[in-house]
Amino acid sequence: MAKSCPISTFFIIISVLSHFTSRIGLRPWADALPLERQSLDNASRLRVDPDAIRMASRDFGKLVHLPNPAAVLYPCSIEDIASLVKFSYNLSSPFSIAARGRGHCHSGQAMAPHGVVVEMRSLNDCSRGSGIRVTKNSILGSYADVGGEHSSYGVLKATVKHGLAPVSWTDYLYLTVGGVLSNGGISGQTFRRGPPISNVYEMDVLTGKGELVTCSEDTNSKLFFAVLGGLGQFGIITRARIVLEPAPKRVKWIHMLYHDFSAFSRDQEHLISINGLDYLEGSLFLHNCPPNNWRSSFSPSDYPRISSLISKKGIIYCLEVVKYYDDLTSHTVDEVSDFNSGVFRDILPKINQTTGPIHVYPMIRNKWDDRMSAVTPDEDIFYAIGLLHSSGADDWKPLENQNKEILQFCDKAGIKIKLYLSRYTTKEDWMKHFGPKWKTFEDRKAQFDPKIILSPGQRIFNSI
Repeated sequence: MAKSCPISTFFIIISVLSHFTSRIGLRPWADALPLERQSLDNASRLRVDPDAIRMASRDFGKLVHLPNPAAVLYPCSIEDIASLVKFSYNLSSPFSIAARGRGHCHSGQAMAPHGVVVEMRSLNDCSRGSGIRVTKNSILGSYADVGGEHSSYGVLKATVKHGLAPVSWTDYLYLTVGGVLSNGGISGQTFRRGPPISNVYEMDVLTGKGELVTCSEDTNSKLFFAVLGGLGQFGIITRARIVLEPAPKRVKWIHMLYHDFSAFSRDQEHLISINGLDYLEGSLFLHNCPPNNWRSSFSPSDYPRISSLISKKGIIYCLEVVKYYDDLTSHTVDEVSDFNSGVFRDILPKINQTTGPIHVYPMIRNKWDDRMSAVTPDEDIFYAIGLLHSSGADDWKPLENQNKEILQFCDKAGIKIKLYLSRYTTKEDWMKHFGPKWKTFEDRKAQFDPKIILSPGQRIFNSI
């Protein structure tokens, strides 16, 4: 039996993408919804047609099978969304509402069975959302006020024009700002700058009561900290004030390949402990992972050499580092290997099918604000492991079984984990996930969404 890891516990990002469809279902209140359209902006649309319903009944994972929403709102203003939430809140039997950005979920988190899905990106089409406004302030520094419907890529593109960039963002830039801040956000910058949720000055949030509230660390702070990493349970983020810094003009990007996990993890933990690097991320190359799925970019001329190493060693570890040309200092930290021997070398190679990218991010806990809803392992240093597998409609079960085997291994080995992008289905599992934060999480729900209207797809306070 593998021993417990005292220093490195894990966020595990497990994603299996497959193909399913849903059935349509309506609640009695659905007939009243068309009457509410008259209070919406003329350009807004509350749709119940099959095409709209079908699109809102699927997410990126295509793995879950939930009842369809009764309607889909394509808003043209924040007021349109507020009208919908207030309408539901004032009913004796409210319907559920889910804000959908890019739909980049894997287990139905942005779905609203029998309820209404709000297509947040529709605000972009109307140009009536919060937009993207860049400000240079002598006190706060530089920041961008960004509509929750905008993608991280859009924010980066807009800020770079001013010679600025967000202090922290996610590796995948085509997620909406609202979606990222509702979960946390992870990238190779997180060890140095903290996650995106630690780099927000202020937000406008539409609560489950239909109230639009401006909140920050100093104003309406309970709502502010509740929403950050709150999985959409307390409000819909309609605007966020994001911290910016000067965009680097040039960077040095280096790849280092390892066949020994101890050396790989030792160097990762050493590099995050010194002051100098601006980005650090690890990844794995397996024998069944083709070059186009490798996380790092290499010249095609390097493929044969790397593939040969993978054939000889079974697994090759890649360390990706970025430097904005600063000096380095150093001290050391401990190494870990239980997860490597139990999962990377034992469980993952069992399945003889193509895998997706596998990420390994070292994290420092004090970069995460414990007042927020997001939960992390308790140790000072922990890892985020991203197993981003994909499959077709008929071959997803082996990968799903592999996910379960990994979780069982961690439990037996005494490796403490937290699931990022969690997909629990019982209140008991969510209580265990949030641990000491559960009571606060529950109290915040009662305060900001007392009728349990928002984000039903998470299945925290409601059963589906």
